[in-house]
Amino acid sequence: MSAAVFPFRHMLLALGVVAIWGTNFVAIKVALRELPPLLLCAVRFIFVAVPLVFFLPRPAVPAPKLVLYGFTMFALHFGFLFLGMKLGMSAGLASLTLQFQVVVTLALAAAVLRERIAPVQILGALVAVAGFAVVGVHTGGEVSLAGLACVLLGATSWGYANFISKRLGQVNPLALVVWGSLVVPVPMLAASALFEGPALIAHRLAHLGRETLLAVAFIVYASTHLAYSTWSWLLARHPASSVAPFTLLVPIFGLISSALYLGEPLPGWKLQAGALVLAGLALNLFGVRALAALDAIRRRG
Repeated sequence: MSAAVFPFRHMLLALGVVAIWGTNFVAIKVALRELPPLLLCAVRFIFVAVPLVFFLPRPAVPAPKLVLYGFTMFALHFGFLFLGMKLGMSAGLASLTLQFQVVVTLALAAAVLRERIAPVQILGALVAVAGFAVVGVHTGGEVSLAGLACVLLGATSWGYANFISKRLGQVNPLALVVWGSLVVPVPMLAASALFEGPALIAHRLAHLGRETLLAVAFIVYASTHLAYSTWSWLLARHPASSVAPFTLLVPIFGLISSALYLGEPLPGWKLQAGALVLAGLALNLFGVRALAALDAIRRRG
């Protein structure tokens, strides 16, 4: 990636976005200290949608598809993520395990859309799954089995939403986020009332601390509005192949920020899991192009 293709200031913007997304897992963990997970999910998407929904035109997407996208990408994805982090998944490991969505997206594209998956991409998926397995065999400390299962379900929902988004066509990404967020509050508030209870909801909302309010503000305005807007701006000016690789850094920022702010340890097995997952994602993202470049060099030689 040369400076002419991707200016240094744009690189800094991309790094800023993935740093925000990685650090967002710390903000979620902080917010979950006072807010129950389903309520936090509802609160997040109320403020993601309002007031921007009154200023951004609705994407040219049929209502049923918009509802399905919002329900899978936001309600189920983040509902399970927040629940998993509450049930015993550390912030750093959640940022890593959520990358299982790449495997799900790849599998659905191959099975349903009949997209050709290169052997190197399959290898990448298997390497990443090995990393998730390392996390799985270390349940009991920072990782509970219930927490891991919920985060994997959230990643599966995210992968399915990625699959759905392939069929939505070219739409304004921020408008899609804002309008898709409207799907979340009513069912999530109903689920919160049913499982977490009106008394707990009222008590927690009436006694929110400053740190929780700042965490929610970060989740809504920094991680969603600012980061998605900046990411969309970058994608509009550069090929996706130049921008997408920066997302490999999200788990790195997640692991580092959770260690620095929350004091989460970084034992060898966690670093091993992170290395396997990131290596698998890198193979999936760069493998085909790398092999094509090597083949071109071989032919010229």
